[in-house]
Amino acid sequence: MKVILEIPDHQASFGLQVLKSLSFVKKAMPMSGSAEKLLKDLNESAEDVRLHKAGQLKLKSAKELFNEL
Repeated sequence: MKVILEIPDHQASFGLQVLKSLSFVKKAMPMSGSAEKLLKDLNESAEDVRLHKAGQLKLKSAKELFNEL
């Protein structure tokens, strides 16, 4: 199982050290800024799809997006 933790920057070093000391943790490493942004964007997109399926959000069609270009 993969788990994402949010640790304040000033405690990140200690948090990683604690995680790495646990025998059952296979890998503990910080995310890059671009990976963090990608994860945030994916979560926002998934939420938009959820809202659309629930009928609470109208999404643009592919044709509408193409016409904006």
